[in-house]
Amino acid sequence: MKKLLFSFSLLLLFYVSSAQKSNDKAVLVNISGEKVTSGEFMDVFTKNNVQNETIDKKSLEEYLELYINFKLKVKEAEYLKMDTNKAFITELDGYRKQLAKPYFTDESVTEALLQEAYNRKLTDVRASHILLMLDKDAAPKDTLEVYNRILKIRERAINGEDFGALAAETSEDPSAKDREAIANQRSFRPGNKGDLGYFSVFDMVYPFETGAYLTPVGEISMPLRSEYGYHLIKVTEKTPASGLIEAAHIYISVNPDAKAEEIAEKAEKAEFIYEKIINGMNYEDAVKEYSDDKGSAARGGALTKFAVNRIVPEFVSAIKKMEPGQISVPVRTVYGFHIIKLISLQKPGSFDEESPKLKEKLAKDARAQKSEEAVIEQIKADAKFKLMNENVDAFIASLDSTLLQGKYAVGAQNHTAKVLFKLGKKNFLSTDFAAFIEKKQTAQQNGNISTYGHKLFQEYVKESCLAFEDSQLEKKHPEFAALMKEYHDGILLFDLMDKKVWTKAIQDTAGLRAYHEIHKMDYQWKERAQASIYTVTDTTEAVAVKNLLASIIDAATARERFSADSIKSVRIQPGKFEKTDNRYVDMTDWKPGLYGPYIADADKAVVYVRIEEILAPGPKALEEAKGLITSDYQNYLEKEWVKELREKYPVQVNTKSFDKLKAQYVQ
Repeated sequence: MKKLLFSFSLLLLFYVSSAQKSNDKAVLVNISGEKVTSGEFMDVFTKNNVQNETIDKKSLEEYLELYINFKLKVKEAEYLKMDTNKAFITELDGYRKQLAKPYFTDESVTEALLQEAYNRKLTDVRASHILLMLDKDAAPKDTLEVYNRILKIRERAINGEDFGALAAETSEDPSAKDREAIANQRSFRPGNKGDLGYFSVFDMVYPFETGAYLTPVGEISMPLRSEYGYHLIKVTEKTPASGLIEAAHIYISVNPDAKAEEIAEKAEKAEFIYEKIINGMNYEDAVKEYSDDKGSAARGGALTKFAVNRIVPEFVSAIKKMEPGQISVPVRTVYGFHIIKLISLQKPGSFDEESPKLKEKLAKDARAQKSEEAVIEQIKADAKFKLMNENVDAFIASLDSTLLQGKYAVGAQNHTAKVLFKLGKKNFLSTDFAAFIEKKQTAQQNGNISTYGHKLFQEYVKESCLAFEDSQLEKKHPEFAALMKEYHDGILLFDLMDKKVWTKAIQDTAGLRAYHEIHKMDYQWKERAQASIYTVTDTTEAVAVKNLLASIIDAATARERFSADSIKSVRIQPGKFEKTDNRYVDMTDWKPGLYGPYIADADKAVVYVRIEEILAPGPKALEEAKGLITSDYQNYLEKEWVKELREKYPVQVNTKSFDKLKAQYVQ
């Protein structure tokens, strides 16, 4: 019996589901030849009525009328060819690009990169490097030559040679070597011997950052490639992230090329100052008396808050051993000696707290390409990408030196159109790629024709894949097509409503006045008091103000008398007030006369009210209710316009389909 009931239930469920699907496809309304199904209507209804817990018959009927009016207006806009207007096309295209972005992002890759970035943010790295520079588009031969050279340097380091000395000797990073002084031009600057100091996530180019975080402390990485060339990385230290540092210092300056005697003298001075602080001298007083950094001295030695990559590594290294409030022993840097006071550390927060800022940085960083690359691979798989290698190689082999000069011209070539690759059923031809080259090329110094040609081809494939997928979005993703339809119709509706209703009501002053004249009895004042409210903020002047007001009726004369008598604490608010407009006017007998004093507790003031006249109820002038009247006039214009549209575009509602819809959804 259970099996029988279960089978019957499944059959009934299938029947109801099939009936609903059938009704969703039924035509609900025909607007001058444009058919709208029940399913389309309910999609829009439910989207715009998400707060309704239940659907009743009245709300469904009212919304159908609104929906028909909406479709009529859009149809009129299309009839007027407003959708061919350049401004409309540009605006819709802008929205489309924004709406399409999620479809060109691999969320799993993005989330992995975000988690990776957060994990790295929790650790500061100190590292040195040796760089051999190499153009990012270098030919394979040149790339191999540089790679072999840096491998030999690594062998020397692995075999025990000092990494800093090797960096000073071999690195092509200019900061590694000493910069000699030039008379009257520049001073001596010692090289850093490859020491890059401390850094965190997003401080370095992504390949270098990854190499540094993956290399264990004390070890030297294999050669890794960045846009600058090949690097060897030696990781000196990995420590918990300091985050944003707030510190002060007492600075004793030392010339970069100072002799040993001068350095010893400055070291002795720094020790003397430190001893004075240890023995009770106030740190801020010591800053004022001894610091050579006059800019920070005025702030008690306080520096602008900084991250670890913004200051010399010796300074950071000292801070990493300190707690807020502590003062360091003198610290030697390339600039001199520093006695540091750590004020605070703003360390990284939780993943949820840091994610928004990390996402912003991620979107602007080169690593965001990993998500795009994943998307392109998926596009290729979905579209059954097929590459014609022989045709590609033959085409690139036909390119000449004009490519490196940035002067390649399609018209100067004699190519037979051949298929280079396929996406779906679409062929991408060599002639298309040639046009792409002509548009994208730039002059290349010391370049290689084949290397640059292949680079441009990869760019062409990428752009073609993205454009192909973009052209398929509406077909592949019905929700995107529906959203684009909403934006298309919404922009058209806004533009036409502005032209036919909103702006027209404001600019049509004659029509507005005529409308007001016909409907002026709809805009009525209740009984009002012509009154002036006097607020005395200095309570010692309250009696004097009352005495003056006893013999003065109008606010203008009162203002003159207050000025003449040097009474400056009175605020005057004249106006016409209905009941409940002002609490002090409401407290009067609603008859001409002077009332008060009333105490204004909030600002400790004394208030008097002079009622000059009680005005009988009457119609509002146009200027007195222009906003409300204009709004009503706009509604009137819209209703009249909709009447015209219903005559112009016949509307037929399928009552049977609508009855089924009500039976299906009304609760």
